[in-house]
Amino acid sequence: MDVEATKDVGHEQAAVPGRGRAARWLLVALNCGMLVVGTTGGPLISRLYFSKGGHRQWLSAWLQTAGWPLLLVPVAASYLSRRARDRRAPLFLTPTRVLLAGVGLGFLNGADDFIYAYGLAYLPVSTSAILISTQLAFTVFFACLIVRQRLTAATLNAVALLTIGAVVLGLHASKDRPAGVTSGKYWMGFFLTLGAAALYGLILPLVELAYKHAAGGGRAVTYALVMEMQLVMGFFATAFCTVGMVVNKDFQAIPREAKQYELGEARYYVVLVFNAVLWEFFFVGAVGVIFCVHTLLAGIIIAVFIPITEVLGVIFLHEKFSSEKGVALVLSLWGLASYSYGEYADAKAKKKAALEAEEAS
Repeated sequence: MDVEATKDVGHEQAAVPGRGRAARWLLVALNCGMLVVGTTGGPLISRLYFSKGGHRQWLSAWLQTAGWPLLLVPVAASYLSRRARDRRAPLFLTPTRVLLAGVGLGFLNGADDFIYAYGLAYLPVSTSAILISTQLAFTVFFACLIVRQRLTAATLNAVALLTIGAVVLGLHASKDRPAGVTSGKYWMGFFLTLGAAALYGLILPLVELAYKHAAGGGRAVTYALVMEMQLVMGFFATAFCTVGMVVNKDFQAIPREAKQYELGEARYYVVLVFNAVLWEFFFVGAVGVIFCVHTLLAGIIIAVFIPITEVLGVIFLHEKFSSEKGVALVLSLWGLASYSYGEYADAKAKKKAALEAEEAS
């Protein structure tokens, strides 16, 4: 994979059509795959932390972006590649003003991580997943408002199906309150998770807006630039949560919590490591999908795999699988099929129009 591949691949395709298209679709598939793994695995491993004796919300939030050092590898590889071609190559491809936007987005991401972790501490992963699926509606709203994303009939149909699926799942939300969680804490977790969905629905189009500003002046937006942005966002989101951990004395509490963890001390640390890795997959996949396609596809992938998370919660966390979950699963898959067909039809129409325009000229 060429980390310097640009978002606008029209020039490369003109020179080497097959290779250019193949590289682009490989990049799309890779980022969609990471987003799917993170979307399904992240909430499960976070809930596993809480359900087996973990109590630190700031630690859980910190772990969601603590995997940012993994991005040093592709970012360093990109810099060394540029340096080999040009000794005066800058350290970062990303313009300073966009990096500053990344700092702000990182703090927003850190706040969102904490709100989500606090809510998940009092909710089963199935209920949390239901509420997080509503981020698609917020993403659609903010994408139209901020980046002027065009809505198609297929997109609206997908949103409607996914929303209905979330409502169907919501019918059983009050029946699965975790043991030991009071009604007050349950509803606090409920509304905090809904707030986390709204905030992330805002963050996704803001990331796309940052890409558009990075492309100002004819500058190419490359995948390497995307990784730089995510590195900055991850660092400052982690810094935000680190302050919370220090104030809450979470670092001192980790050894004590590990000794009391139901799965054992060694597995406690394994859970923490997988938390960081799976959530890093989620965030890198999300910004990668936004780069390769657009914000709405990232939102729809997150929403459509919510029922899969439900099924995995039943298998690994022994949560109940109701008829409502089965109906929601079918609706979500239908929504994905609707969106995919709409994208295919739109791409086909654009290709036909381009060929007609070329023949006319």
